[in-house]
Amino acid sequence: MIRNPKRSLTKYFNRLTPFQIIVLYYCMAVFVSTFLLSLPFLHKEGMNLSLIDAMFTAVSAVSVTGLTVVSTAETFNTPGYFVLMFILQFGGIGVMTLGTFIWLLLGSKIGLKRRELIKTDQNQSTFSGMVSLIKQILLLILAIEALGAVILGVYFTQYFPTLGESFVQGMFASVSATTNAGFDITGNSLVMFQDDYFVQFINILLLTLGAIGFPVLIEIKDYLTKKSNAYINFSLFAKLTSVTFAALVVVGAILIYLFDRTHFFEGKSWHESFFYALFQSTTTRNGGLATMDVAEFTTPTLLVICVLMFIGASPSSVGGGIRTTTFAISLLSVIAYARGKSNVRVFRREIHQDDIFRSYIVINTAIALTGIAVILLNYFEPQFTLIEIIFEVCSAFGTTGLSMGITPDLHAPGKLIIISLMFIGRIGIFSFLFIVRGRVSKDRYHYPKEPMIIG
Repeated sequence: MIRNPKRSLTKYFNRLTPFQIIVLYYCMAVFVSTFLLSLPFLHKEGMNLSLIDAMFTAVSAVSVTGLTVVSTAETFNTPGYFVLMFILQFGGIGVMTLGTFIWLLLGSKIGLKRRELIKTDQNQSTFSGMVSLIKQILLLILAIEALGAVILGVYFTQYFPTLGESFVQGMFASVSATTNAGFDITGNSLVMFQDDYFVQFINILLLTLGAIGFPVLIEIKDYLTKKSNAYINFSLFAKLTSVTFAALVVVGAILIYLFDRTHFFEGKSWHESFFYALFQSTTTRNGGLATMDVAEFTTPTLLVICVLMFIGASPSSVGGGIRTTTFAISLLSVIAYARGKSNVRVFRREIHQDDIFRSYIVINTAIALTGIAVILLNYFEPQFTLIEIIFEVCSAFGTTGLSMGITPDLHAPGKLIIISLMFIGRIGIFSFLFIVRGRVSKDRYHYPKEPMIIG
């Protein structure tokens, strides 16, 4: 009996869980991106990109991290920049979002299986409004990127010699900031704009819009476009993630300034110190862009940045890390327990026990992964200090892209470790755990429960 390969492949594909299929799609995106970035005609004359470096760049782009082992500006030509921007779109917005848009353009019907994949990729809890959600996300992000590209392109005419170069720089900067990718084609991130507060402000705005979360952007859009007599009630997710996001940026900026006020900030004016601290705090959410060499900070400041990168951006955004709501729920649960409360309450709502349990699964798994990565990198790359390794690991897991300058000097094992962290950071902890997990099944029996001594 001759088997039909197509039917066998379809049967195998149908047995996969949505999480496994999403991971498979991201793996395919990395494979295709590696191939595209390896094409010689996308490189500048005389540049030769090895396979491991092409794969590293591809994973960094798909995961919108921004860590690079080669200089983007020195390696790729203008067509290469546009290919890289296209890959950043897939990584930032998500493979299912752009994939669904392509399906719609081709007139394909979005069935239940594809809706389930969209729901999984965007961390949604229901099937309703999936196609509408995808359309809104895509239109919002493209509109933000286009507006940012025009503003920065026009403004960059005072920095670059030709109009074409100014708009290519503006377009790339807008896409990189909105997707929180952290890539740059200036050759030195945003250091050349360290005294230009307008460029910094636009980038802070774009970074925030990309990392705050797509559901929050949609709710804000609905609020701004509502009819005068319409009532819009923001969801608990929008409230909690927005407050947490803002608090992390403010607290991060204050701590960065306090720990370095007698070191990096000494002798600087109040507005220089304010923008340096604010920008570095904002970029730790997932941005990866920098207006100075972060290696100039003291160790306490670097550790604060590591914590902020580990937390990362909001769920259903372009960012990685454990996510802001995970951090907020775990912190609120500790506060509630310390106050003798059995339930976690915020904004006159109660958090589901399942969500509290899930938040601790994410945090514990993330600590284990990054801890193992630090140990392995310290073994394979003994030439680097411990703080440099911790910083690199947190940046990769949070898909942030900040670095103390060690990325280009990593050996093959070190590059593979960072590649793995960037990929896990992009797909999320649950997708990573569900790669090996089958479909959910209820326990048919339970053992007797017995109390344990904790703490």
